[in-house]
Amino acid sequence: MSKEKKLIPELRFPEFANEGEWIEKDISELGKTFNGLSGKKGEDFGSGEPYVQYKQVFDKSYVDFSECGRVSIAENENQNTLQKGDILFTTSSETPNEAGFASVVIKQPDELTYLNSFCFILRPFDLNEIKTEFSRYLFHSPIYRKKVSAIAQGSTRFNLSKRAFLALRLPLPNTQEQQNIASCLSSLDDLITAQNDKLEALKDHKKGLLQNLLPQGSKKVPKYRFSEFKDDRVWLEKKIGEIGEPLTCKRIFKNQTTNNTANSVPFYKIGTFGKEADSFIPFEIYNEFKSKYPFPNKGDILISASGTIGRLVVYDGSPAYFQDSNIVWIGNDEELVLNSFLYYCYSVLNWQTSDGGVIKRLYNSDLKNIQICFPENKSEQHKIASCLSALDEVITAEAEKIEQLKQHKKGLMQGLFPKKYE
Repeated sequence: MSKEKKLIPELRFPEFANEGEWIEKDISELGKTFNGLSGKKGEDFGSGEPYVQYKQVFDKSYVDFSECGRVSIAENENQNTLQKGDILFTTSSETPNEAGFASVVIKQPDELTYLNSFCFILRPFDLNEIKTEFSRYLFHSPIYRKKVSAIAQGSTRFNLSKRAFLALRLPLPNTQEQQNIASCLSSLDDLITAQNDKLEALKDHKKGLLQNLLPQGSKKVPKYRFSEFKDDRVWLEKKIGEIGEPLTCKRIFKNQTTNNTANSVPFYKIGTFGKEADSFIPFEIYNEFKSKYPFPNKGDILISASGTIGRLVVYDGSPAYFQDSNIVWIGNDEELVLNSFLYYCYSVLNWQTSDGGVIKRLYNSDLKNIQICFPENKSEQHKIASCLSALDEVITAEAEKIEQLKQHKKGLMQGLFPKKYE
């Protein structure tokens, strides 16, 4: 038997190099299962005692009690409560790859806490046999995910058979190795959390800058103005239609698209706008339409006009095509407003109807009547845009660091757990 097929991880701490294979156990040997809430009606929710919601179990590997919902529990009602070490599992999902997600109770709840009815509890027989912190990672490991996805059953919803779930066999190292693995991965999780907190602080800082550097409400000057412009006139207020005409690319029909990337350019539809294109058009059509019909210039701001209204992408000038009336831009003269400044004006617009509803489609007539406020002095426009874009670059760099840390964790998860599959 090759080393890869043994219950030995590729990455192992030096002190465990000679420990041999991990042992395998059925989940039923690790603990006993309990159900979540039962017999509850809609009116029972909203107040009362804390309960862990389905989304909490699905979203995080540990239970964050600050996110609990509330449920009314009668004095003599018989419901299962949570305790430290419990492992909570989702019972159904939209895809087999999302079935059986787990969240671990890593600390004793401060008060009686319950579990939603769409999840169940695995309560370990012995927390010295399977460490609580290790459970967080074992039940998110590739070997577990592979096995639990294989037993998910269904067509529109995928459900777990508890009998099949309890029969799954999982590998376990000794408790000290469990602790080392958990400490390694939790340290990385702490770093990712700290990096996320830093990113959110930067986003909040940007939000504050936008509120201070751009006029709010009916005001014609911002709260904060760079010193060299403090004595300048109030900002101009104009309708977007006075700045430029809304433009769109010529319509592309389905039979003009291709999935072949050779000799073609990306075709961005509303569903792939700001993401990766899944469709393409031949260079011949691209060159013809670009020369004959409206086409964005480098730096123009593309706006989603359907789906989620007001998503923004700055066109970088690379060969690409965009889906007719679903994606628009303003053919504006930068002698009046710089695109770099206009981007931040768009980013704070309230894309709603006059009665506060959500715009389902942004028509050119609607777009032309939206009012924006901007300084007449383009030097002031440039300075505001430069300040905000510099912060955007920092935010992007921090987001990339988080993605790198997540990829590093993914690699560790693959290496620190055995790869043997039944």
